Amino acid sequence: MIARKPAGGPLTRAQLLREIGLSPQWQLREQRAVTLPTPGVPAITPAERRPEAPNAIATPAAVTDLAPTAAPASARPQDIAGMSWEQLQHSVAACRACALCQQRRQAVLGVGDVAADWLFIGEGPGAEEDARGEPFVGPAGKLLDAMLAAIDLQRGEDVYIANAVKCRPPNNRTPEAAEIATCAPYLRRQIALIQPRLIVLLGRAAAHALLGELGSLASLRGKTFAYPAPQGGGSTIPVVVTYHPAYLLRTLPDKAKAWEDLCRARALMRAAKTAAAQTAGSSPA
Repeated sequence: MIARKPAGGPLTRAQLLREIGLSPQWQLREQRAVTLPTPGVPAITPAERRPEAPNAIATPAAVTDLAPTAAPASARPQDIAGMSWEQLQHSVAACRACALCQQRRQAVLGVGDVAADWLFIGEGPGAEEDARGEPFVGPAGKLLDAMLAAIDLQRGEDVYIANAVKCRPPNNRTPEAAEIATCAPYLRRQIALIQPRLIVLLGRAAAHALLGELGSLASLRGKTFAYPAPQGGGSTIPVVVTYHPAYLLRTLPDKAKAWEDLCRARALMRAAKTAAAQTAGSSPA
């Protein structure tokens, strides 16, 4: 789902942010140069990359309530690691690997540009996401859209949005470690298919899903982690950790900290694109 501009003409960034109460913290400012991370940070190893899917918006599929069933522990991650986007969507929709499937309306795979440079990962679907089949809708989604707009991004345009778990936890609680682990092969496959230049983790559950138990969210902020790139060769994808938009709605003073994280992410993206351009320019014809 891509945000639409009002019929009367586009809003300026300042007007957009003022409407949802983000001004004046959310103002663009110059950032110092940021260097890319080096390998060595513990992370989940992604699956081998398959051929890229067409540049399109991924949509979830509705399913009926199903009881969880056990699957061979060794076979399931391997099967998921070889899936195409279409196969991944069908597998997520029919998944019964944990108890979260029992109360869901539908599984929510993700939404956005499947060849995006930017990948944002949240925690899990809430009530509105479960009803509509798209991550980050409602108040938290509006705030995320404003955060994207503040760094000149837009949902669906060079941006993909996913969650650590694909089914809504009861009462919108934080996903448990076992649930995150069960969904991890799906998330790894999404990363392998998208091949983003940068990953932004929104909330502690998302950080746990990709980085493991490295500490509190506050201790992870301000650092750049490295996720092994799906194409291999020793390259890595920079990872930034920040607060979940739902948390920011409850804790307004921390919006300024989240803005600092987004500015770091933007600087890392610029550095990644510059490095890629230099590498391409130095390659023999």
